[in-house]
Amino acid sequence: MTPDSRKPTPSDESQADHLSDALQHLSSAVESESIATGAAKGLVYSVMETLGTLIGDPDLPEHARSGYEGLLETARELRARLEGGSAGDDN
Repeated sequence: MTPDSRKPTPSDESQADHLSDALQHLSSAVESESIATGAAKGLVYSVMETLGTLIGDPDLPEHARSGYEGLLETARELRARLEGGSAGDDN
């Protein structure tokens, strides 16, 4: 019996969870200014590249693609904050 490719596999769910956790951790580090802006930009870029590769997989179930697209939007928002130079500013 072959697994149903439309159902999420534990690895799909855990990978999304790990990427979500990474973005949350990175966002917290940016807010607390405990990471250099250049390093944060590099990490966000890497996460975005990974998400883009996952989203581009033609065998990816649609519900998983939707979740990864949501994470990609979160990463884009974080990148915009970093590029705007407003990370950690209180004014």
